[in-house]
Amino acid sequence: MAQEFVQFALDCGVLRFGEFKTKAGRLSPYFFNAGLFDDGAKLGRLAQFYAQRLLASGIEFDMIFGPAYKGIPLGATLAVELARLGRNVPFAYNRKEVKDHGEGGTLVGAPLKGRVLIVDDVMSAGTAARESIAIIEAAGATAHAVVIALDRQEMATERRGDSVVDVPYSAVQYVRSQLGLQVCAIANLADLMQYLARDSAGGLAADHQRVLAYRQRYGVEES
Repeated sequence: MAQEFVQFALDCGVLRFGEFKTKAGRLSPYFFNAGLFDDGAKLGRLAQFYAQRLLASGIEFDMIFGPAYKGIPLGATLAVELARLGRNVPFAYNRKEVKDHGEGGTLVGAPLKGRVLIVDDVMSAGTAARESIAIIEAAGATAHAVVIALDRQEMATERRGDSVVDVPYSAVQYVRSQLGLQVCAIANLADLMQYLARDSAGGLAADHQRVLAYRQRYGVEES
């Protein structure tokens, strides 16, 4: 499934090769922009990948939470796909701005309760996960797990004084070990490397070498 997802992301232009500056300030030879799953067919197929990976993981959960902003359509389409497969669960999301009229507040959808699954695209530093956990716990529920599209399997960063430094673990490893949440991803950097290796004599040979060099510099052990 992971290889099929990498191909799908390439076909949609979501996964691209070149030179891209990451949030950590690194120059990455590849970039994953889930915002380019931008029509109904792409979102529907993406939801299938999320649902298949999630069900295969065996992770138990009672409802879905989509953090603003990209997590909102991801969580909604996953909820629809799970219902189609016979697993109907409640869904909620948050606003970044507090609504001062109507129902008010920052939460929309089903009440947060039980074991909550957080849905996002890529985990860079675990910041979005921490923010989601705070929202979920404030509502009296339990942040239980996270499902993402791509695990970059690279060193996270943290601020120490006036400097930002690399740390010897990934954001996914941090969320698992320090925040206590289960995490599953549709694909990871190792899957991308496997895909590129198959085409190492073809049009992606140069990209394979650049991604390999990036992984050797910033990569972490399997998440």
